[in-house]
Amino acid sequence: MPTNRQKRTLPERINRPSRSAFTVQQVSDPTSELSFVRCHACAFLFFLVTLAAFHLPLHAAGLPDYAARARKAYQEARDKHSESPKDVQLAWRFGCACFDVADFSTNNAERGDFADQGIAACNEAIAADPRCAPAHYYLGMNLGQLAQTRGLSALKLVDQMEAEFKTARQLDEKFDLGGPDRNLGLLYRDAPSWISVGSRGRATKHLLHAAELAPDYPENPLNLLESYVKWSDRNGIKRQLKIVEELWPRARKQFSGTQWELSWTNWTDRLQQVRKKINEPSRSIESPRAKD
Repeated sequence: MPTNRQKRTLPERINRPSRSAFTVQQVSDPTSELSFVRCHACAFLFFLVTLAAFHLPLHAAGLPDYAARARKAYQEARDKHSESPKDVQLAWRFGCACFDVADFSTNNAERGDFADQGIAACNEAIAADPRCAPAHYYLGMNLGQLAQTRGLSALKLVDQMEAEFKTARQLDEKFDLGGPDRNLGLLYRDAPSWISVGSRGRATKHLLHAAELAPDYPENPLNLLESYVKWSDRNGIKRQLKIVEELWPRARKQFSGTQWELSWTNWTDRLQQVRKKINEPSRSIESPRAKD
């Protein structure tokens, strides 16, 4: 399955450069239940903005044709699915195309519409074949897109995303170059621990396993490196940075071609950002709460 993903015109998942994790400001009246709820609501809304659960694809200003390519791929997948609505593979591939094109949306209504189409297609595939790992995987991905258009109601979508990625992992952990573990790891890393599924321990477990399944795919070791920076794990940073730097020339040859251009632009930028953070002597690296 992963090899099929490598042949796509658009890269499957391209992470945004890491954003600083949010902090919850102290409320003026600590005894106010309303203030407490508002405080946590703001925290959760910030999490929705950083969904990288998922780090979804970039809107690269220098590559304007990527949105057009995504729309063309979406239209082709939609037409094929419409012609053979009972074909499970065509259904989940349409769900994949919906996820890709949704990230180039210009507003929440458009993003939500694409996500809803992808969710429906993946649910159709699952109804026909409950053991279809790609259908569960892209159902979770499209739920992530939908969550970005919601407010606090997105909290229940996070739980659904987690469930779908867990199912996909049980059915085919190698799909999309360790995709299920990668997504679970990012979800646990970036979600707030006190009102959602955030957990440093579980994040580490899944990100490590994704890197074990597909060690040469830059996304996996880079996610680990960014996580060690986020957690102020200096030994982990030193160890993982060496792994990434040794991997880079080899991965350049393995993941080459126009279909990987946007990925490499992103990966290179993120690695530069990590090096910059590491070399900032006065920088206080964040140590988020952990819920294990």
